[in-house]
Amino acid sequence: MSAKRTSRDIRTANRYEVLRQIIAASPTSRQELAAATGLSLATVATLVGELLDLRMITEVGFEDSAGGRPRGLVAVNASGGALIGVDIAETYVRVELFDLALNQLARADEDMRPGENRPEQVVAHVAAAVGSVVTQAGVEGARVLGVGVSVPGQVDRDRGVSEYAPNWDWHDVPLLDLLAEHIAYPLYLDNPLRACAVAELWFGAARGRGDAVVVNLGTGVGAGLALGGGLHRGVSNSAGEWGHTTLVLDGRLCHCGNHGCVETYVGAPGIMLNLRELSPRSTLLHPEDQTATINALARGVDEQDPVALKVVRDTARYLGAGISDLVNLLNPEVVVLSSWVAATLGEPLLNEVREAVARHALKRPFAATEIVLSPIPTDPVCLGAATFALEGALQSATQRATNNQRPTKRTTPARSRTAPPS
Repeated sequence: MSAKRTSRDIRTANRYEVLRQIIAASPTSRQELAAATGLSLATVATLVGELLDLRMITEVGFEDSAGGRPRGLVAVNASGGALIGVDIAETYVRVELFDLALNQLARADEDMRPGENRPEQVVAHVAAAVGSVVTQAGVEGARVLGVGVSVPGQVDRDRGVSEYAPNWDWHDVPLLDLLAEHIAYPLYLDNPLRACAVAELWFGAARGRGDAVVVNLGTGVGAGLALGGGLHRGVSNSAGEWGHTTLVLDGRLCHCGNHGCVETYVGAPGIMLNLRELSPRSTLLHPEDQTATINALARGVDEQDPVALKVVRDTARYLGAGISDLVNLLNPEVVVLSSWVAATLGEPLLNEVREAVARHALKRPFAATEIVLSPIPTDPVCLGAATFALEGALQSATQRATNNQRPTKRTTPARSRTAPPS
């Protein structure tokens, strides 16, 4: 069962939302922030004051108002700290460092060879890349507010544990504890479905949309969900495992142990199998290299290679059938195709997917849904992971402020406290 939200949780969430709006629309006034967030002007003024005290934002002057006194403007203090986002994928580790305005300042990539997926190997790659971006950006360690880490599969955010990563057969790996042995900054864990959804909400195709689905197409497949204008996690932070819903009864064996999962037909290994079944000796196929195969298919489509065209069309048929289920079930305003497979195959895949969804989805929800490629030019997973570090930094600041406000003297003996029942 989910825990009840405390007043501190609500304060952190409101502070986070105000800062998010300031990042999205700097410079802005307190009145504009109140209108954008739905919070009272008094609450916004208090939260703005707290963010000024934390040096996350700064006063930048005034603007004229109709008939009233000038309104004070605030903007994000880009140099007030640094955030790091980590994208752990099945074939690579990518790390990006951002300023507080979430402008990318440095990036490092580490390739992972097939089979190189033991926790200690992954941790070594992450530690090396984090050290690299800090050095590249020339930031002092004290300025790094946190590191958001995205790892595929199901995660326990509170414990920092990778509970289940089917493609690596990871079970209950204490990932953040292992990383903390090499990385001195605060660490925050989640998975790429949530990271991509947050990136699109902040900076991408889901910005300003109430209901959106971000389809993550890589080695693994899933769907980040933004419902009612906010990230939908589910009761156990497991929402979005659409890649492990059944597409074909008694179909291909999936790493999760089931048969016919969406992922086995539209993830990078599934696309490679689509190609192998169509043309076993195709020069487009690089059996041990997912990236090379998807790149070759993209070039083949550009050159009107009939095999490449057929593979992308067949993949889009499977993908369209799966997305039509999301459209019928969730009735979103937008479906965003994200991650490296979608970015590589691009418009040809998108056009085929749109046609396939039109064939399978109900007319009314389909007419209300836009299907697009992610417009984010950098790695959306790193960007989204960095926002988790930002959220964590604000939560820590709220915790410190609460502790500082508590009385230091007691007139009666202290009693141990337990959490209220969920």
